[in-house]
Amino acid sequence: MSVSVFVPSHITGFFSIENHENNLINGSCGAGFLLNKGVKTSIKHIDDDEPTIKINGKTDLFKEVIIREVLKILNIDAPVEINQKIDIPIGAGFGSSAASAIGVAIGLNKILDLGYSFEKAAQIAHIAEINLGSGLGDVISQTGQGFVTRTKPGAPGIGEITSIDQYEIFVGCKTFNKINTSSIIQDDNYKKIITKKGLESLNRFNKNPTIENFLKESYRFSNETKLITKNIQEASEILKNEDNILGSSMAMLGETLFAFSENKKSLKNSEIKDFKIYKINNEGITYD
Repeated sequence: MSVSVFVPSHITGFFSIENHENNLINGSCGAGFLLNKGVKTSIKHIDDDEPTIKINGKTDLFKEVIIREVLKILNIDAPVEINQKIDIPIGAGFGSSAASAIGVAIGLNKILDLGYSFEKAAQIAHIAEINLGSGLGDVISQTGQGFVTRTKPGAPGIGEITSIDQYEIFVGCKTFNKINTSSIIQDDNYKKIITKKGLESLNRFNKNPTIENFLKESYRFSNETKLITKNIQEASEILKNEDNILGSSMAMLGETLFAFSENKKSLKNSEIKDFKIYKINNEGITYD
């Protein structure tokens, strides 16, 4: 028997930090979107003494940390083989660790017949993220579709989201460098400014929840929190002068530029070289 789970990547445009002593409530509010590329987790039974892990066909101790955390929470040492194909940059604001955790939690629940609901399995992925300081709101967002607004912080079943899955938008992304998420979300000074500006952006966006307003608030947030980098600023200025580009901003948290267009050709022909082009994912998590 084997199981396969695809979890779309998620990019946050702006967010607030909502800490709580209960990790199921610990999380964030904000807004972001899902992409058609992400993490595919395949799990099968094997004749071995313990779980084996391969990421993109190789053993990678750094990338498998989130997987090990899920195994630890579930107290699993069953002989299964976990293979993940990661089609997105890691540590660059695409929610790769959350996608990895969700895929493993859902997959193990199914193949080992653990008896958890989808919601409970996703909660385990959320706790793994919180434990490692690798994210706050990606897990609950990745249970949605399209454009996702986190209106109440916490894990799936605790927090609340709204999804809009009607936009056919192309997204160009360029990653310059990685950013250590935990170094930002666990820093007291950053927490204060992020939460203040994030809630302001969320309130303005909720009054007018359009793509254009999302882009506007995302760029404003990245500037007002001083998280935006010189690379992103310079690239965004270039894109302002290009036709058919709806807007651009910085992924939270990673030094990744993202730009929206209804026209794939506009992104292909942009002055910004090495754009990787995706589409908004309106389906969400899929598995068999």
